[in-house]
Amino acid sequence: MTKHLLVAFDASPSAQKALEFALELAPLVHADLYVLAVVRPPEPADDVETEAVIENATEYFEKQFADLSEKVKAAGVTAKFEIAVGHPAEQIVHRAETHDIDHIVMGHRGHTFFRRWLLGSVSKQVIDHAPCTVTVVR
Repeated sequence: MTKHLLVAFDASPSAQKALEFALELAPLVHADLYVLAVVRPPEPADDVETEAVIENATEYFEKQFADLSEKVKAAGVTAKFEIAVGHPAEQIVHRAETHDIDHIVMGHRGHTFFRRWLLGSVSKQVIDHAPCTVTVVR
């Protein structure tokens, strides 16, 4: 039974679709929503650059979440919003494990075959390591 949904949110069009899917699903199964944005620091890290990237991304996601909170309220869903720093797949799986998440919903990103082969996709890594059901919305 699904009681806690996690939506991985990066503000992309596919993440918006994933959020819409979760907002439709949550009331049907009486689940709470947990929306997670992950800021990925630059590699290789430079202290000054890293701080600036994290600060700018955090401000960006805070603004996105402020806008989304109205949409979530309108759907009649209880939601928590969080911004984490690190590798997206690792942070998503970690939050699923530590927040008793039953179902992860995330958008699909269309990388080229070569880039996906070289870097791997966040959605594939989450599917491979998540302790719960994962839905990838295209």
